[in-house]
Amino acid sequence: MPSRGGNQSDADDEDDGDDDGGIPGGFTNYITPAGHKRLNEELTKLWHVDRPKLVDTIAWAASNGDRSENGDYIYGKRRLREIDRRVRFLSKRLEQLRVVEELPKDRERVFFGAWVTLGDESGKQSRYRIVGPDE
Repeated sequence: MPSRGGNQSDADDEDDGDDDGGIPGGFTNYITPAGHKRLNEELTKLWHVDRPKLVDTIAWAASNGDRSENGDYIYGKRRLREIDRRVRFLSKRLEQLRVVEELPKDRERVFFGAWVTLGDESGKQSRYRIVGPDE
């Protein structure tokens, strides 16, 4: 049984089963241009801003000596694994996505990316957008 102290290895609670988000094989995963841009921005921020800053923090914490009782080091390594997992997921996901930019010819039907307004018996209206699971 693992102790509750700081004697965790770097491999603890690491899940390398890069989840594809549950999209079954043979199905296309659509996304709007705005959704694709948001995922790209998240990936860029994680890779070029958050991760380098965290690597510097981990290096500083590691230079302080005993890593088994070093909270900055332990938390930093755990957070680094989370960032790396998310970067892998986003990289794979962005490769699989199909950006839908064109409008369908039949504008009377509900289509991907469309805004739909629904009304109930009392006259209250709600507006929804048809998007994929990544949005």
